[in-house]
Amino acid sequence: MKVPLSSPDITSKEIEAVTAVLETRHLALGPKMVEFEEKMAALAGRNFGIAVNSGTSGLHLLVRALGIGPGDEVITTSFSFVASANCALFEGARPVFVDIDPQTLNLDPSLIGAAITPRTKAILPIHAFGQPAAMGPILAIAQKHGFKVIEDACEAIGARYRGRPAGSFGDGSVFAFYPNKQITTGEGGVILTDEKEIATLCRSMRNQGRGEGGGWLDHVRLGYNYRLDELSCALGLAQLERLPEILARRAAVAEEYNRRLATLPGVTIPSISAEVEMSWFVYVIRLDEQIDRDRVLELMGARGVQCRPYFNPIHLQGYYRREFGFKEGDLPITERVGRSVLALPFFTRLQGEQIAYVVESLKEAIAAA
Repeated sequence: MKVPLSSPDITSKEIEAVTAVLETRHLALGPKMVEFEEKMAALAGRNFGIAVNSGTSGLHLLVRALGIGPGDEVITTSFSFVASANCALFEGARPVFVDIDPQTLNLDPSLIGAAITPRTKAILPIHAFGQPAAMGPILAIAQKHGFKVIEDACEAIGARYRGRPAGSFGDGSVFAFYPNKQITTGEGGVILTDEKEIATLCRSMRNQGRGEGGGWLDHVRLGYNYRLDELSCALGLAQLERLPEILARRAAVAEEYNRRLATLPGVTIPSISAEVEMSWFVYVIRLDEQIDRDRVLELMGARGVQCRPYFNPIHLQGYYRREFGFKEGDLPITERVGRSVLALPFFTRLQGEQIAYVVESLKEAIAAA
């Protein structure tokens, strides 16, 4: 049996929505983009939405709109996809990594204080795997010190923290819609904020720095081509209508994994905080340290089961080692978790027989490794 790591959930409804756009004259900067922005903002209870071509672009524009630049520091986590740290580097700022909570795998708020310096400008928490970070204490620290907060909710659409939707926290937030996400626009993302000035800046910068009232060849500031096209927005709108169904299906897949793996020796299933409602992005287990994780990956691949080590810590990536001198031992919990995590195949329409095959393959791989 071949079981892929992920697969987008596309139905005839999405295909019809995209085809309908092709029959209009609007392929960019049209009504579907506006509708998508408005519905995404409403989902998180925000005032403004700005569609962009990726979650990375959204994070970059928020960093820039909030005036974070050379010499500034942004406190964040190394247990994430590299874009969350790179967005600070794009503007000459430096990410300052703090260790993670060993249960939730999110940034540990109790460690933020020791990382604060006179150069600290912002905190950038990530909702790892769809579980919201501890935004309560993070926001309290930011308010006390006057820091900006950028909420990386790229993996957490539909999640909640203490009853509030992911994406509703901080000065601005970002969702992302790559094909492995809960819903997809192909490539794409959206910036959310309650501040009109931030929204205006981000809209201008995503569109080559054009002003709101200016002409097509009038550029009032440095900008980028970070626009999201009408086809992608139409796809996103169709997916958004199905979001409750998609989230429920993914939760059912996760629950089936939990049931089958809860008593498997050598495996720790995801730990979910009582303060959150999870939005399942990926299903990541942890293997006991005596198990050769790389050998398990190899054996799973030989059985047609695609898995991945999720995440390799950012601070140990080659560029970050060379540029900043990071080394093993800097973030003990992040590194220990990074050596043991394994993402199993996970997507909306993963079938029961596929899950059973994945789990049986995992049992055999662990025994052999």
